[in-house]
Amino acid sequence: MVVASDPKPLQDFCVADLTSSVNGVPCKDPSLAQANDFSFSGLHISGNTSNAVGSKVTPVGVTQLPGLNTLGISLVRIDYAPWGLNPPHTHPRATEIITVLEGSLLVGFVTSNPDNRLISKILYKGDVFVFPIGLVHFQQNVGNVNAVAIAGLSSQNPGVITIANTVFGSNPSIANDLLAKAFQVDKTIIDQIQGMF
Repeated sequence: MVVASDPKPLQDFCVADLTSSVNGVPCKDPSLAQANDFSFSGLHISGNTSNAVGSKVTPVGVTQLPGLNTLGISLVRIDYAPWGLNPPHTHPRATEIITVLEGSLLVGFVTSNPDNRLISKILYKGDVFVFPIGLVHFQQNVGNVNAVAIAGLSSQNPGVITIANTVFGSNPSIANDLLAKAFQVDKTIIDQIQGMF
């Protein structure tokens, strides 16, 4: 049995040295830490939702906020146009908790095999919902006005795997025959979908 999580800090803080090119983010000299290392400005700015899915995720991770390094937490602001969607995706290294600030969202996640059960709910301003680590989940604005949410994630680097982009936009492409068999559809449908990516 293996248990893994973000490492616990070994000191008060470990401000990220973003100039380093090692795997992970090392600490800069603590005597050089400043208030700006622990601060981020910009979540009051609406994200541009004029794209194919009608949403914009603005991350606040260790890259934007170096003081998060080793603390095992990050957050995002998500803006949604009317009927905009944050498509089905997963975070391989984090649980996510979302709070609706404006509008109403249909949110949900799918349990793992073999059940693959959808658990979903419509959230309104002030409502909170949690997406368990690693499970495929989504959010969609179900209103005719813009919606905004803030989500906290239990990792400084939660990762994101958008299902459609991963399956249909891989480089090199996954063979269309394989995808047609996996999705149990005619290959011409896969050809059409692949053309969109």
